[in-house]
Amino acid sequence: PPMLTLEPGFGVPLPNATPVEQQAALLWNLRSGLNLAALQCGFEPLLRTEKNYNAVLSDHRDELAKAYAVLNSYFKRTTANAKAAQKELDVYGTRTISSFSTVRGQLGFCHVAGRVGQAALFAPRGQLQAVATQRLRELYNAQTYKPEQQFGLYNLRNAYPLPDFSSKCWDKKGRYKADCGVVTY
Repeated sequence: PPMLTLEPGFGVPLPNATPVEQQAALLWNLRSGLNLAALQCGFEPLLRTEKNYNAVLSDHRDELAKAYAVLNSYFKRTTANAKAAQKELDVYGTRTISSFSTVRGQLGFCHVAGRVGQAALFAPRGQLQAVATQRLRELYNAQTYKPEQQFGLYNLRNAYPLPDFSSKCWDKKGRYKADCGVVTY
């Protein structure tokens, strides 16, 4: 379903944010997810994550600048002074982009980010918010780890037995004592 506001578990919360600020946060989350995909998914050029992201920045510059200004206003409204507001905005930006960081779910995330980035690129100017509303949940859910089905997973500890590295298995000259064998887990 469409994501009309940031829901628990999705993105960095903005306590007491107005509906306009929530919409700006949705758009900024979309930008952050596509940004991370541009950085993380270059291993597959056919996804065009970097080229699409750069084109989205260019085509939707006004919408993104407005969202940034709204978020900046939110932090000015909710913090003590301008310096603290800028710091909180920077922390928010870092945490938002980090919320899309994947390790074992990278392949699925990159595949979906390629599709979402293409939708963002082809959205008419002024309509990027609609893409954020419709596709942000899909981008977040794509971070779920799904193993490679063809090869499966196995325990590397059992695949490559290691020697016992404790001091009892080494002589004074630093040579391994053959009677120690290998460690079994």
